[in-house]
Amino acid sequence: MLSLPAFVRDLKSMSAALWLAFILFVLGGGIGWIGTGSIERLLAGQLEGLSTIAGELRESANPQWSFFWFIFMNNSIKSVLIIYLGALFGVLPAFFLLINGAVIGYLIHLSLLQGQDLFELIIKGLLPHGVIEIPALLIACALGLQFGGTVAARLFSANTRDETSRSLTAMLKRTVTGSLWVVVMMLIAAVIESTITFALLS
Repeated sequence: MLSLPAFVRDLKSMSAALWLAFILFVLGGGIGWIGTGSIERLLAGQLEGLSTIAGELRESANPQWSFFWFIFMNNSIKSVLIIYLGALFGVLPAFFLLINGAVIGYLIHLSLLQGQDLFELIIKGLLPHGVIEIPALLIACALGLQFGGTVAARLFSANTRDETSRSLTAMLKRTVTGSLWVVVMMLIAAVIESTITFALLS
């Protein structure tokens, strides 16, 4: 189930879903960049809540461990949920990609408007863990999108019940393997974010 070759084969077979996930993520980034003011109003509560949590984590007995645990659990749970909630015709993974892209686009544009060093922000604050976390997010959402497509095919396809059942069974196996590897990737990303990124931004 944790077979890396099987996971790689699954990724190759879902290239269309991965490209769609990437396009939605970039589109979300563009929306966040262009609509900085409106996005700020939309995300104000969420960002304020994250800021409060970050403050509490910094004041804990072991900030790095607290950051690691929060980041890992938050990202892993959301990623696995978005894979299986994709069964609702892929709507939620698509929305999740747009929102996450918009947040990054908004934060980068806001930092630029405030005169912050974008090179430092991206290289120190995003790149170290983002090179693993963002692909993991895209993979999770691509699995959700493909799961939604498979469910839709199961309901509306003219194929025989046996053919669609086999397709759905194969998809379910793919989601289990994908979920496990996405969690592994999020674990690595959380370690990097709570150590290297944490140190660079301190």
